[in-house]
Amino acid sequence: MRAALIEQPGQAPRVGDVAEPEPAEGLLSAAISAAALNPIDLRIANGGWAGRTPRTPYVPGCEGVGRLSDGRRVWFMAPGNYGSFAERCAIDPARAVELPEGLDDAVAACLGVAGLAAWLSLRRRAHLREGETVLVLGASGPVGTFAVQLAKLMGAARVVAAARSAEGLRRATELGADATVNIAEVEDLTGAFREATGGGADVTIDPLWGAPAAAAVAAAARGARHVQMGQSAGAEASLTSAVVRGNGLSILGFTNFEVPAPEQAAAYRELAEHALAGRLRIDYDTYPLERVGEAWKRQQEGAHRKLVITF
Repeated sequence: MRAALIEQPGQAPRVGDVAEPEPAEGLLSAAISAAALNPIDLRIANGGWAGRTPRTPYVPGCEGVGRLSDGRRVWFMAPGNYGSFAERCAIDPARAVELPEGLDDAVAACLGVAGLAAWLSLRRRAHLREGETVLVLGASGPVGTFAVQLAKLMGAARVVAAARSAEGLRRATELGADATVNIAEVEDLTGAFREATGGGADVTIDPLWGAPAAAAVAAAARGARHVQMGQSAGAEASLTSAVVRGNGLSILGFTNFEVPAPEQAAAYRELAEHALAGRLRIDYDTYPLERVGEAWKRQQEGAHRKLVITF
């Protein structure tokens, strides 16, 4: 079968022929139709995920959409060295969700890692309550654009989008953001966040960390929850103890990989319902498998849209 292959750590994948995976006991074989490219795929290839890189050569791709031999169409998280960037993948049925009729394969792929990160961080970690104010850092990226929309769907009274891209902030406004902050153009981020949120956010969704996170913490409302899920702006942030203690703030780490599979599946089904009903708008571009290297490079450069490999 044709598949993308990482032959050396740190290198972009090339397309080649590999043997079809032989599913181990309990796994099923799926014919892949679409697979989303995620930042974690690059981190794994570079040895930046918990310091581990799979034994090369390996097929990357941590999620995908495929059809089982019985005709069922599913979204799944991929196990092992045979990832989803291949014509076939061995999948664990316990980590797969059957897709509803009418949901496009590429859209279904987009709802996975990025959609779940936004949904579960708001609901599972932040316990967002109706009427609260939400600040979304990195709002021009896929997780951020999901978070802006989902916060509104969950009843947030005010959603503030923060990013470095003017075009991304324009799009966030179209998706429901009540106010925006251009991180690249503001000198006093703390003041800008406090003003835009009307006195401080109750919940901050943070895939950035670094200086934007420190400013968001300083501007947060009393009892606020800051959900940390990435470090695009830096691996370290300087926080003032008095601010965290004095305002009773909660800083909450989040990763999809800590969420039990049944809970992920339930969240994914809700996302699929919203997408089918037109309540979620998703910006994505598709690349055929033969152009996976091109998509990989674009992701490295900072894609603001979901990139989906198709078969």
